Amino acid sequence: MARKQEKYVFVNKQPGETPLEALERYRATRTELKGAPMTYAGRLDPMAEGTLLVLFGDECKNKDKYLGLDKEYEVEVVFGIATDTYDALGLATLGPARSALEEVLPPKIDLAKYIDKFTQEYPPYSSKTVAGAPLHELARAGDLPDEMPTKDVEIYSMSQIGERHVSAELLKKEILAKISMVRGDFRQEEIRARWNDLLDQPGTGFNAIKFKVKCSSGTYMRSLADQMGKDAGAGAFALAIKRVKILLK
Repeated sequence: MARKQEKYVFVNKQPGETPLEALERYRATRTELKGAPMTYAGRLDPMAEGTLLVLFGDECKNKDKYLGLDKEYEVEVVFGIATDTYDALGLATLGPARSALEEVLPPKIDLAKYIDKFTQEYPPYSSKTVAGAPLHELARAGDLPDEMPTKDVEIYSMSQIGERHVSAELLKKEILAKISMVRGDFRQEEIRARWNDLLDQPGTGFNAIKFKVKCSSGTYMRSLADQMGKDAGAGAFALAIKRVKILLK
């Protein structure tokens, strides 16, 4: 069993892992946890990394009280390309302001407009269920509902913490490395082919901006990235998402 009075632990989920794989990887380091009840509170997408809250033993019965905890993230957003998943594990298209690969200067972003309570649509490729089917299954079948489900969320603070210009060649290298970490059927072959075609343009590049975000539970960072791209008129996607903190009450 878990160590005396131990109720939970923070585990670092690696890019490409599912939360369950991260949990089982941690279990393998603790022989006393073999066969013990364990669960995680709060998902992270396959491409995301960072802090995962894992509960032990009887505390698993109290999972619901941990699901509404506030979070802090670091997210790197690349402008000039959009994807259907809003992150790198999606089919990419040039942003609406671009007819060819060309450099996109960082748009002037008013971060204050995102620091608020608002209603956020669930991403098409997510586990949210509609009429008993997860959205990602409906999206792959081309059968998404006319009205997407939404959730009330809040961003408490948001600040820019970095910026870089990344060549198409380097961006492709980073994206393909991330995709290679993901197991299971996530359309990887089709997605790799699209990125290879789109970024096979030597001498071109993109600007990536890194943000730190403190927000309510359930706020999708990749949806935020997509919205920022729409607002900038250039398209954008989340290249990297890292949950750096879960704020226990």
